[in-house]
Amino acid sequence: MDIADIATREYVEVDADTRLGKVRSLFEEKNPKGIIVMQNGEYEGVVGERQLLKSHVEDDTKVAALVKPSQNAPAPTVERTEDIRETARVLVEGGTKVAPVFEGGELWGIITEDAILTAVLENLDALDVGQIYTENVITITEEDGIGKAINLMRENVISRLPVVDDSGMLSGVVTTHDIIDFATRNEQRITGKGDRAGDLDRMLDIPAYDVMSSPVATTSIDESVRDAVERMLDNDYSGLVVTPEDDDRIVGGVLTRTDVLRALTYTEEEHMDVQITNIELLETISRQDIRQSIEQVSDKYSKMQVRHAHVRFQEHQEKLRGTPLILCQIRMRTNRGQMMGSGEGYGAKQGFHVALDKLERNVLEQKGIQSDEEYRGQLLRKLGEI
Repeated sequence: MDIADIATREYVEVDADTRLGKVRSLFEEKNPKGIIVMQNGEYEGVVGERQLLKSHVEDDTKVAALVKPSQNAPAPTVERTEDIRETARVLVEGGTKVAPVFEGGELWGIITEDAILTAVLENLDALDVGQIYTENVITITEEDGIGKAINLMRENVISRLPVVDDSGMLSGVVTTHDIIDFATRNEQRITGKGDRAGDLDRMLDIPAYDVMSSPVATTSIDESVRDAVERMLDNDYSGLVVTPEDDDRIVGGVLTRTDVLRALTYTEEEHMDVQITNIELLETISRQDIRQSIEQVSDKYSKMQVRHAHVRFQEHQEKLRGTPLILCQIRMRTNRGQMMGSGEGYGAKQGFHVALDKLERNVLEQKGIQSDEEYRGQLLRKLGEI
């Protein structure tokens, strides 16, 4: 199935010289999944809400500063006849909800994650939430300030944070949209008059409780992905908090639209399917090198079947002789649950190998736990024979 019939020619477009303040207002007014940036009639890039939240630049800065095609890999693009699975991969690895669609070398329109999910909805009955959701969720408390929420979203490249009360129970959710919506509504209070920096600091100190959405939309690991996605599409949710069936106030994980798109890229190939986020940061290491290294680690635990691996790179501002400090996070989805490893290094290759070392230790630790359990079972059986 290709995207020819689900791509659209309706999209929001701005010139590269447009102020970021105006771009932020467009997200508030029109609620697009992404905005196409053009330069002299040519496609320049795409900007999403997450990029705006990650940006430290002022409202008067031109939107071209967030695109920078000459400094980074070009924004993800697809042909109008591209396969829907490959398009899903492009969106996930590009960290975007929208990709420009080209035909005959010219910008034709866009493809959105919503269009893809709607097109494959009937096929999602085959999956349960428990097979694809993200565990090990980062949360914040009701008293934590917006500034902390923004930093956590930037550092972890996520768009939502469950909010918990004093007892650790789920009480709300803060998303990038909630924060941008709040900042836009209060923009008039932050003017050139008075202490602008002080006003910004006070806004960042406002507790998450004042911004969060509540009650929280939840799902359980036994619900079908189709039902969960249908609810997300109907209510324009970007994700659902995963909770136990018997208590919807315990945070067990999250299911996002990105998780579902990622599942669409799973393959039945002989080699492990590896997905890389921020793939443009790879310089001295290839996708094949990464896949082979992870396969070598997974082979050390023969009873573990790896269904999918996700590797995410995140660049920091710190540099050593021109090479940026890069955080690498590896997550393997296996028949034994999720295995993770993370680490930092100067350059993607070093960061990856630090993370891989931690992943290997986690795999071997799990193998040891499994061996202990098997030995204990054998011992109990022998004791029962006495």
